[in-house]
Amino acid sequence: MNISEQVAFVTGANRGLGRHLALELLSRGAKVYAGARNPDSVDIPGVIPVKLDITNPQEVAAAAVAAKDVTLLINNAGTSTGASLLDGDLDKIHLEFNTHVFGTLSMVRAFAPNIAKNGGGSILNILSVLSWVSMGNEGAYTAAKAAEWGLTNVLRLNLYPQNVRVASLHVGFMDTDMTAGVEAPKSNPADIAKIAIDGIECDSFEIVADDVSRTVQSNLAGGVAAIYPQLS
Repeated sequence: MNISEQVAFVTGANRGLGRHLALELLSRGAKVYAGARNPDSVDIPGVIPVKLDITNPQEVAAAAVAAKDVTLLINNAGTSTGASLLDGDLDKIHLEFNTHVFGTLSMVRAFAPNIAKNGGGSILNILSVLSWVSMGNEGAYTAAKAAEWGLTNVLRLNLYPQNVRVASLHVGFMDTDMTAGVEAPKSNPADIAKIAIDGIECDSFEIVADDVSRTVQSNLAGGVAAIYPQLS
């Protein structure tokens, strides 16, 4: 895929990784729509701000109408409530799934027909290393990301015959607002954005962006004993 010829839509583009993805796409010559709950918070010259809450079906439908020429959709918008599955607030758990699973699915259902009509293209779902492994905390986020990975795998098969390639990005902690309270090594989101767009440009189905994600991926074949040795 030649990025300079693409029309991209990035959700959650007003900050964090989404903002860096929009900047990276612009730098490579793409036309970029920047989705955000508050479009006035998008401060990137050259992008087209679009009001979008991906958990709001009316706003998702309106965004697809406003951006009919899209050939590349990046599902980046997310939330992290910190809710526990066992005793966390159920409303927060619902928010995690409504955002990462149903919100992502709504975006794909709304935009994939446009991408197919425009000659084909790509969809990139921003996942996490936590789609593959749990650290025992923030269970709602981890479970929702695991479900989003499953959703992504189904959509890869469903949309490939329509010339729509569905890719996923797996990455550990990044230095963004969402991880401000986390004490752990963090990647620079600008670097991850470059890796993500490089992967899309190379037509990759799976983009594993950092060492921690590569290590976890390599352990998946070993099953529970390899991923959670403390249970042995």
